[in-house]
Amino acid sequence: MEYRTLGETGLSVSALSFGASSLGSVFRNIDETEGVKAVHTAIDLGVNLVDVSPYYGLTKAETVLGKALKTVSRDKYYLCTKACRYGENDFNFSYERIIKSVEESLQRLHTDYLDILLLHDIEFGDRTQIVNEAIPALQDLKKEGKISSFGISGLPLSIFTDMVEQTNLDVILSYCHYTLNDTSLEDILPLMSETKTGVINASPLGMGLLSQRGAPEWHPANERIKSVCQKAVDFCNLQGVPIEKLAVQFSVNNKSIPTTLISTANPQNIENNIRWVEERMDEALLTEVQKILAPIHNETW
Repeated sequence: MEYRTLGETGLSVSALSFGASSLGSVFRNIDETEGVKAVHTAIDLGVNLVDVSPYYGLTKAETVLGKALKTVSRDKYYLCTKACRYGENDFNFSYERIIKSVEESLQRLHTDYLDILLLHDIEFGDRTQIVNEAIPALQDLKKEGKISSFGISGLPLSIFTDMVEQTNLDVILSYCHYTLNDTSLEDILPLMSETKTGVINASPLGMGLLSQRGAPEWHPANERIKSVCQKAVDFCNLQGVPIEKLAVQFSVNNKSIPTTLISTANPQNIENNIRWVEERMDEALLTEVQKILAPIHNETW
């Protein structure tokens, strides 16, 4: 496993990291024992950054992850969770709720500190409250030693450029913007480098768009995007290569991105992903797949 520096956090993180949203049955109903084994498999094979949120499965993901990590030495992994989003339309960016949220997460995760805490999906919050209450809460938690680093997550890339100009962030988490069909994250990488902000890339499969199972029913992409992505999936299948392999290799191959989160509750899937990132990417296949996806390149929702 390759390790890269995450901004100025002092963390040397695995190029492929573990997204624990699947443990909350976000993509499919999971067997808890299988999910715990997936976490152990990832860490045993060199993955050292684990990301979760109380929102995933309405605290289920944190609860299952906490059970998995109980038997793992704390120095084997870095732990990232989030605050402020607790349900589909349940957001709270107040100072008090963030402090309480961290205490709840620490209990579920059976730890006394977090390596990273992120404000979850800040595009749904009031920007004034985020700057005047949420960020100060993170700063105080860092001073107290409850968290080591902090940052923000969200979908629109503009929120990252706006926020780094208003406050010092250690980390950002962007999802679905460095994939086979969308590489727009590249547009903000120079600014993140200039401000020494660590970048976590999530959802290299576009939340299921670039997978053989296909996007879940709740996926917000329009039918055109889904249809073109399905053509790419079918083409890869004809070549005897799962598109998931190409998608993960493509994301991890960008050395300017410290780590890419892959979410799975299947131990075999995590083994496959780790093996794939250590193999050489098929450049000819990549070229053909990018041609198929060109009509929707950088289209989002």
